[in-house]
Amino acid sequence: MKHLAACTDPEYTAVENPSRLDSFFLKYIQDKRDLPFAYLTLKISVTLLPLAVLLFVPALTGWLWWAVLAVYMGLSNARFRGPYGLMQHCTSHRVFFRKKYGYLNHYLPWVIGPLFGQTPETYFTHHLGMHHPENNLPDDESSTMFFQRDSLRSFLHYLGDFFVRGLPNLARYLHSRNKLTLRHRLMRGELVYLVVTFGLCFVNLPATLAVFVFPVIMGRVVMMLGNWSQHAFIAAETPDNCYTNSVTCINTNYNHKCWNDGYHISHHLKPAMHWTEHPGHFRQNLAQYAQNEAIVFDGIHFLHIFAYLMTKRYDLLAKNFVSLDGRYADDAAVIALLKSRTRRIRRPVQLAQAA
Repeated sequence: MKHLAACTDPEYTAVENPSRLDSFFLKYIQDKRDLPFAYLTLKISVTLLPLAVLLFVPALTGWLWWAVLAVYMGLSNARFRGPYGLMQHCTSHRVFFRKKYGYLNHYLPWVIGPLFGQTPETYFTHHLGMHHPENNLPDDESSTMFFQRDSLRSFLHYLGDFFVRGLPNLARYLHSRNKLTLRHRLMRGELVYLVVTFGLCFVNLPATLAVFVFPVIMGRVVMMLGNWSQHAFIAAETPDNCYTNSVTCINTNYNHKCWNDGYHISHHLKPAMHWTEHPGHFRQNLAQYAQNEAIVFDGIHFLHIFAYLMTKRYDLLAKNFVSLDGRYADDAAVIALLKSRTRRIRRPVQLAQAA
């Protein structure tokens, strides 16, 4: 168990002497605090995108093709996957480019996103069309409530259910809520992606598998793993309370790399809050976090949470748990709290409570 330490997570610092490239980007983007997104987009566009195209070149064969693939996979998964995914998350909630240049907002989901397994429009329609409105409650088709959240078997069930029924369930949900524009965007993006991928299989099957098929599998596993960890600890008596159905991870390098994604409680409280504002919001609302017995970890992030849950290492979770008001006597008390929050919430009981 830890006591609250000084914050090391990133907050906005104004650029005192913007370069020419800074000034160029600032003319196009909606919020000057998103300047790092412009540079990340540029880096991906001049490295990963040309490598993806190169893999389809017929003249590139043998060991040279495999060498390009190795570089491509290294950049895609080790360097850019996390930062890109959370950049798309931020720019889904807050428009990236100014209205005058609104057409540029299609560049991330339609051009860059597919390289990371983000089929066009699907992330936006799922995340903003269903997940946030339903807040991990029963009508959220990706809800973690009805699973034992420290069980690998339960996670595999959750993951398999998403792969098999995720898209049909999302389309049905959007239809039932009369969100027909979002449903159309979902169907359009998925159909275009499938047609293009199928066609490219006849051009270069290995390249298509590497650039368009494998990333979808990898990307959706990572996203569902993240959602599982972000909503692993739920108070059964208050599953609609953002303080008790999400977690916050502070003082971790992950927040520097992935735009303060560790602040998931405040993200659900205020989905449109800018990523640089989360550490300040957390400090200003410590009393509410403590009063609601919010789960806050220091020094670990969602991958750690997932690994510790799957291996039942509650001792390591308790070691990094932040005591906000001193109400827990020792790690044993923290472990008891954490275990109570990972228990499966039985669907019939929850429906009876809701009624």
